[in-house]
Formats: sequence, C-alpha cells, structure tokens
Amino acid sequence: MTYILAIDQGTTSSRAILFDAQMQRVGTAQHEFTQHFPQEGWVEHDAEEIWDSVLTVCREVLKTVGVAANQIAGIGITNQRETTVIWDRATGAPIHNAIVWQDRRTAEICERLRKAGCEDDVTAQTGLLLDPYFSGTKVKWLLDTVPGARDRAAAGELLFGTIDTFLIWRLTEGRVHATDATNAARTLLFDIHKGEWSSEICDLLDIPQALLPDVRDCAADFGSTSLFGSKIPILGVAGDQQAATIGQACFQPGMMKSTYGTGCFALLNTGAQPVESKNRLLTTIAYQLDGQKTYALEGSIFIAGAAVQWLRDALQIIEAAPQSGELAAQADPNQHVVLVPAFTGLGAPYWKPDCRGAIFGLTRNSGRAEITRATLESIAFQTRDLWHAMQGDWGAEADVILRVDGGMSASDWAMQGLSDILGAPVDRPVMQETTALGAAWLAGMKAGVYPDQAGFAETWDLDCRFEPQKAEADRDAAYARWQRAVQATMAF
Repeated sequence: MTYILAIDQGTTSSRAILFDAQMQRVGTAQHEFTQHFPQEGWVEHDAEEIWDSVLTVCREVLKTVGVAANQIAGIGITNQRETTVIWDRATGAPIHNAIVWQDRRTAEICERLRKAGCEDDVTAQTGLLLDPYFSGTKVKWLLDTVPGARDRAAAGELLFGTIDTFLIWRLTEGRVHATDATNAARTLLFDIHKGEWSSEICDLLDIPQALLPDVRDCAADFGSTSLFGSKIPILGVAGDQQAATIGQACFQPGMMKSTYGTGCFALLNTGAQPVESKNRLLTTIAYQLDGQKTYALEGSIFIAGAAVQWLRDALQIIEAAPQSGELAAQADPNQHVVLVPAFTGLGAPYWKPDCRGAIFGLTRNSGRAEITRATLESIAFQTRDLWHAMQGDWGAEADVILRVDGGMSASDWAMQGLSDILGAPVDRPVMQETTALGAAWLAGMKAGVYPDQAGFAETWDLDCRFEPQKAEADRDAAYARWQRAVQATMAF
C-alpha cells in the first residue's frame, strides 16, 4: 500500500492526515496548541510548540493506522499563511515567538509607509496592501525589536520563514530553506509578476535578502525527512487557502472557493493573468505548477469560526460549535441583532486594523439565540462584501461557481444562510478536508501516485447544493443593516 501524508498546520491546531492511493482519508491526528495574547491586538505562537505538535500528530497517525514511513510516497504541507518566524541558522532556535497573521502590532509601520506614498508601488509588485496582516512588516518589527537581530541578520546568521518554511527546515534537519510561490506571495516581499523577491521592498523595510528562503513550485522537491523511521520526500507545499483552492479543484477561471475556518478566505481563480483589484481585494498566486503561475483575487475575513469560538469560550453561550446552528434557528425572527466581529480589525474590503467588534440592535428580549444567529449571519454578510467586490473586479455578469469548505461549512444552517444572503447557489463537497487534500494531491501528483489536474478535477463530488430561499427584498434589507453597522463600528 502507498500513502501520502498531509501536514495541515493551522492557526489553532496541527493535524496530520493520511491519504491512501485513491485519495481517501484513512487516518487523522490533531493537537491544539497555545494562543498567546501579550497585548491588545497582539497574537503569538510558540514555534517550538508548533513543531512539537507537528511531530506528535505525524507519529500518532502513522501509529494509529499502522503505516510505516517506507509506505509513504510523499509529504504535502499546508500552513497558516503570513505567520512569521525568524530563527538561528546554526541552532534552528527561534529568536522570538512567531507573530501570527492576526497580529496588528505593525499597524503604525504600515500607516507611516502609507502616508509616505509607498502603498501603490508595493501593491503593484505584490498585489497586496500595506496591512499588518502580511509578513513583511512583522519581519521588520522583529529585526528592529529583538536585541542584536538586525546585525545578526545582516551577517547571515538568521533565517526567516512562514510556518511552511520553518517546518521544512526542521523536517530536513536544516538542509533546506525553501518555500513555495503561494506562501512567498503573502509576505509583502515577493514580486508576483517577476516571481522573485523584490529588492526594492526589502530595502524599503530594511530586510536583508539573506534572510529569505528559496521559492519553488507548489509541487516540487523540498528535500526529505528521516524523522519517522526512513526517508520520506517532501513534494508539495501551499498556503492553507491556496491548498483549499486546489483541493476544491478550482482550476478554471471563474471558480471560487470560500473556506470557513478561524477566518474566512475567498479565492477566485482569474487564470494566467493577474487582475488588479479596484475594490481593495488582493491579487495573489493561486498556485504555481511547472513554473506557470495561476492568479487569483482574494478577500480575507479575519474572524469567522473564531467568532463561534468566542461564543463558546468567552460568552459560554454554547458548549460546542455544532450547537450554534441549532440555537440560531431558535432566534426571534422579528429581532434584527447585528454583530460586527472586528475583534482583530476588519479585513477586505475595509482594511481597518484598529477597528474593534460591536453588537447593534439589542433589546430586552435579545438573548443567546439572537446573539448566536447574529454571529453566524456576520460570516454570510462578510462573504457578501467579498462577493460584491469580486464581481466588481472580475465582471458583474460573470458566472461564478462558489464552493465552500472548512469547519463551519458542515453547518447546514450557516450554509443555507450564506446562500440566502448571497442570493446564489453554494456547493459543499463530500470531501470537506479540502485544505489537506490539496496539499496531499500536490505531493501525490509529484510522486506519480495521483492523477493530473484534469483527472483530479473529475474526482470532485457534490455533497449538497444550497439554493437561496430568502426573498430578495428581505436579503437586501438585512445586508443594508449590516452595512450601517459596519460604518458605525468604523466610526467608533
């Protein structure tokens, strides 16, 4: 038997998923790790704890399924993007906690650069905006803040990477310092047109290029690891949202996927030519295979599933996430409570890093059900924000096929609500582990175990199509309330 091991290193947990030669999942192991919040708006991870969690889940899934390392044809890695680690080249030890993609500490740096008139040039090269979300200003902050870091970086003693790069370095025991094009495209340092690191932006942020990893295709040779008994090649790498796009087989222009995890991230395949957004979306690389780039428009929502975690952990309204749909269905239809979950700022298309969350429309009769419904509806409203922006950039009359995945996509109530708010069909696949599947397919295809793009696309299987049931007038009235709430939140 031949297997592919997918490492899915996410924002709140690390998972290892074992797929067989027919791309069927045969085993999963998952471990959560600690979230650190040292100051308001700051979010950190202990990179050593992440590494330990990855080793643990890989060993656990192999033991549980009873698979030996010599039965694994390849490893695929997918990861939380933008999260930033700098470590010692000689020892592999991080010089600071990893700064997470949600972290807003570099908002002042971004604003200073924006006022200096730098954003247009940065966007032209990277497709991104000057926002704390991306890795570049996080790297600058670490070099400016950690004692001695800037001198050590200039001397070539330090290395930078997003989580994929850090894992590759550790898995290969320091032999490979590399990333893939999708992760590089999220750093604010990579020219997505030329396919190389931008010396101009590195100079702007005072980042030595000696820090930066080699950039490769999503399906490529990333070295091998012998940490699980015998040598296993690492053959596939993609940032989590791009891996989900691949896992959803969104290989044709006009195909869009929306992943509902900690945040919500929608990518629209725009083909071989990048589309410049006029609506403050991001232009990014969807995937790169055989040296050929496929581009996408992306909208990033910082808080989606994390809002449901907030209901569970902070408000203790629910005991488990699946209860949210049942409780929301009990809400009074005559109440119009609106939650704007800007706990770590607002992402696309607003890009307000200093904005914070708010609830509107509360009455004496508002309770657990109404707040829960407002939480789930906020995710649909934010998706509609992205939907409209993408239609504006791609063409309002374009036929867009929306495929959903991620933990929240399992909720029929939430997905029906999404269809109702969008006024469009929403397709949920049978295989909802699309992020891990995308990483597995990259590695399996490179290893010669899995089919090519066309063959893989044929395996995509529909579980459920949600059709809009809400009247257009009701849908538009609800969305208008959301828009007023967002404007009021930003004003506050």
